Amino acid sequence: MQQTVIIDCPPEILLGLHLDAECFADYIKKQAAINLFKEGKLSSGSAAAWLGIGRVAFLHIAFSAGATLLEDTSDDFARETALL
Repeated sequence: MQQTVIIDCPPEILLGLHLDAECFADYIKKQAAINLFKEGKLSSGSAAAWLGIGRVAFLHIAFSAGATLLEDTSDDFARETALL
């Protein structure tokens, strides 16, 4: 089931960004998907499906936006060095 979210946006913001309402909605959706992925609340596959793009394309966009694709924690380090 698809849901629609309505966001109030003053016309000055749209004018300042040089976007119409539809382009602004797409921009907000993309930013939300990226940030939810960054926060670990949405998988890359779910985010990509939501945006209607492939997972690899989404990962490229997310990485360009500063998302960390792999985290190096002390647990990761211990697990990797234990094999040496």
